[in-house]
Amino acid sequence: MSAALEPGWLAVLEDEFEKDYMKSLKSFLVAEKEKGFQVYPKGADIFNALNTTPFDKVKVVILGQDPYHGANQAHGLSFSVQKGITVPPSLKNIYKELETDIEGFVMPQHGNLTHWAEQGVLLLNATLTVRASEAGSHQNKGWEIFTDEIIKALSEKRKYIVFLLWGKYAQQKASLIDQQKHYVLTAAHPSPFSAHTGFLGSKHFSKTNQLLIQNNLTPINWKISS
Repeated sequence: MSAALEPGWLAVLEDEFEKDYMKSLKSFLVAEKEKGFQVYPKGADIFNALNTTPFDKVKVVILGQDPYHGANQAHGLSFSVQKGITVPPSLKNIYKELETDIEGFVMPQHGNLTHWAEQGVLLLNATLTVRASEAGSHQNKGWEIFTDEIIKALSEKRKYIVFLLWGKYAQQKASLIDQQKHYVLTAAHPSPFSAHTGFLGSKHFSKTNQLLIQNNLTPINWKISS
């Protein structure tokens, strides 16, 4: 599973692919397909977040939980969907917050966040695959161990990264981050069930850019062209 990984990430994660949990995870994914289950995202996109945002380019981490489980939605970036797919409710709320937080932000007609990823925003899900139409179906199979190692590697080997932890699940990962070297911003999840309890109005996007500028890093252009 490691063959197509970006070289910087491969250097810090290579050993993970030889560990028992990863071998078990690989066997589980093979078995899912042998049983006829559709798994998202497609194999080439499983590590899309790492391959689009190289290890030494990460400035911001936005942590999600699971890939979308609908057809043609997930493409390996948390909260992001392919062009032509209806913008999911949580991402709509992210866009609503951007409209009030970032001057000149205009709600795009699509949900593809590749533009952010290419600027150094690691759009990482804690679980990197899911069975079609079954949310959470690949949790506790090994992915969380792997993605925790991603967070720990960034915490240990990099500086001044802004981690955006939305919702209780993401906030549990704060213990993996050295907050003497990095920044952790927390808020409610942007889901329609919770966005009004602290996500909307959090101004996380402008705050992130202020922190990047403070450390002589180029801010993120959050605007997304249609």
